[in-house]
Amino acid sequence: MKALMTAALLAVGLAQAAPTTYRNPVLPGFHPDPSICKVGQDFYLATSSFEYFPGVPIFHSRDLVNWRQVGHALTRPSQLPLAGQRSSRGIYAPTLRCNAGGFYLVTTNIDNGGNFYVHAKDPAGEWSEPVWLKEPAPWMDPSLLFDDDGQVYYTRHDGGERGGIVQARLDVKAGKLLDAPRRIWNGTGGVWPEGPHLYKVDGMYYLMVAEGGTSYEHMITVARAKTPWGPFESNPGNPVLSHRDRPDLPLQATGHGDLVQLDNGNWWMVLLGIRPQGGRHHHLGRETLLAPVTWRDGWPQVNGGKPLALAMSGAGLPRSQPWPAAPTRTDFDGNKLGLEWTHLRAPIPHLLSLAERRGMLRLKGSDDTLDDVAAPAFVARRQQHFNLRAAALLDFTPAAPGQTAGLVLRMNEANHYQLRVAGAPQRRVELVTRVKGVTTTVATAPLPRGPVELQIRAWPDRYEFGWRSGKGTMRTLGSAPTAALSSESAGGFTGVFVGMTASGKGAMPPADFDWFDYEALGD
Repeated sequence: MKALMTAALLAVGLAQAAPTTYRNPVLPGFHPDPSICKVGQDFYLATSSFEYFPGVPIFHSRDLVNWRQVGHALTRPSQLPLAGQRSSRGIYAPTLRCNAGGFYLVTTNIDNGGNFYVHAKDPAGEWSEPVWLKEPAPWMDPSLLFDDDGQVYYTRHDGGERGGIVQARLDVKAGKLLDAPRRIWNGTGGVWPEGPHLYKVDGMYYLMVAEGGTSYEHMITVARAKTPWGPFESNPGNPVLSHRDRPDLPLQATGHGDLVQLDNGNWWMVLLGIRPQGGRHHHLGRETLLAPVTWRDGWPQVNGGKPLALAMSGAGLPRSQPWPAAPTRTDFDGNKLGLEWTHLRAPIPHLLSLAERRGMLRLKGSDDTLDDVAAPAFVARRQQHFNLRAAALLDFTPAAPGQTAGLVLRMNEANHYQLRVAGAPQRRVELVTRVKGVTTTVATAPLPRGPVELQIRAWPDRYEFGWRSGKGTMRTLGSAPTAALSSESAGGFTGVFVGMTASGKGAMPPADFDWFDYEALGD
């Protein structure tokens, strides 16, 4: 009796600890195309990474709301050849699946090899070398279903804007397809039927697809069949989720979802969405959202058929288990960079060091710049908040004209902002914008000798750039709009990264960053 009472009290305690509400996005900033799997009480999630290295960040959660990064699936050049791939190419939508104690991730390297999968015992890594699925016309967005009879189904987009969904059986041990992929569903008529996932629920096969293109017409549609090959019956209530007819909502472009079932029987969906600012401009990228799913008349229903909101009911979620808050300051006193830091297209050990000047990140500039489809001296992290302060203390004295180092806000090669130290023999701080391929020096100011603190203050509509020397006051140098770094203006599928860079010709002195601050000042 006592044991039963204790269990009952524990159950009440756990229920009380479940969140009453949660906030979308659950993974803010550039985290598109989420895919999820569950092992025991643990959830793991992967997102697209495009031209950034390492590739495909892997996250861990115990409550679906609080996530922390535990690794990357693609950490070696042999896994992730990105040379020559411009922004928004590279690694497209991954699918993460758990099976028989192992993890499988299948994805597309859009210009360098096509579709492949990697596997691991631990999602934090290391992951295997790629198993390339050599197809005449691979297209993109592959997914896997490990069926309960041992068959593995490989499902992907085919045919482009007016294409459909194709499928084949896969021998994961031999690393080859057992069939030629064949069309199983054309979608409901929306353009770009992509991001397919096949599920088996109560003996029926459900195919969930993104249609309408990954922008404001985005939607999620569902079909079902008695066999994995169809014929597939379209849900009469399609789309099961879309905000395409609700421009007033703060969340837009909702789509590209993946389902997961909890031990209590509840279903949830992770999906992407955007938060436009000042009209139709989003600069943080496609973010990961969370939505409840119920079943009605044999079909999944997302959020009771209602649009998703920023504030959502937490009913049915596991008890809240937040991770420790990340520190504002990175002191660069370790032997390696944290998982949040990333580069462009390749590792750059020849261009950075944490050992040559202990306690500092040393960047060694090269001829490659942020304007180039290359791997410059660039260390940055995702901008995840509209309101923030990003700052760094930089010790750098150029030896020749054209040698620069400082802070950067990057969207792509043709669109980025830099607050940087330049000038020889007279050193200066300058704000340089590059918008649609046109580079403009917005403002400059002379710099005294010694280290300089550079700062970017972000708001939803603008960035403000400042600097100070020694113990002086922070001086504003200039500002620039966020809209120019939005996907609507700059193009592409990524989001803004904030960080540090250096470039220049000749025998360039090192640029030493003592610390870097990322301070969220609201959403």
